[in-house]
Amino acid sequence: MHDAIQQIGERLRGLRDVLDIKAEDVAQLCDLDIDTYLKMEDGEGELSISSLQKISKKYGIALDVLLFGEEPHLSHYFLTRKGQGMSVERRKAYKYQSLASGFRGRSADPFLVTVEPSAADAPIHLNSHQGQEFNYVTSGSLLLTIGKKTLTLNEGDSIYFDATQPHGMKAIGDKAVQFLAIIF
Repeated sequence: MHDAIQQIGERLRGLRDVLDIKAEDVAQLCDLDIDTYLKMEDGEGELSISSLQKISKKYGIALDVLLFGEEPHLSHYFLTRKGQGMSVERRKAYKYQSLASGFRGRSADPFLVTVEPSAADAPIHLNSHQGQEFNYVTSGSLLLTIGKKTLTLNEGDSIYFDATQPHGMKAIGDKAVQFLAIIF
């Protein structure tokens, strides 16, 4: 996990160098102070998917390039076989598997997300990003907070919401939850 986070930080620094962008500008875009952002570039912390998405949209670079270091090439279709999506572990409890990493110019980012169980009293970390999000639970149970509302989603449940609202989730119980997340 640490290597993946460090590689993302290196790609961010490289992007800034190539486009001649100040670290302060990227930190401000991500709503972070400069010291926190620079720690993330050094691999000592991690940016949320929502922050990476803000960076990718602002500077016209595919989210996959930041996450995986690979530029999407296909424009007619992209097939992801079971278990073969590009993946990155973020935080200890979260694993994101991109289901369309090779499709160029896509208007949505679909991920298969696995969230490992945590202590019942563990806080839910909230984030927000532009656009909308759709989540469909494929296994397990998910505790989802959107704004001030907390909802329980079980296998087969889905939700579509305004992603500019602070939101976060965690697995309920002692087993992981897996869900399809599509960010529009």
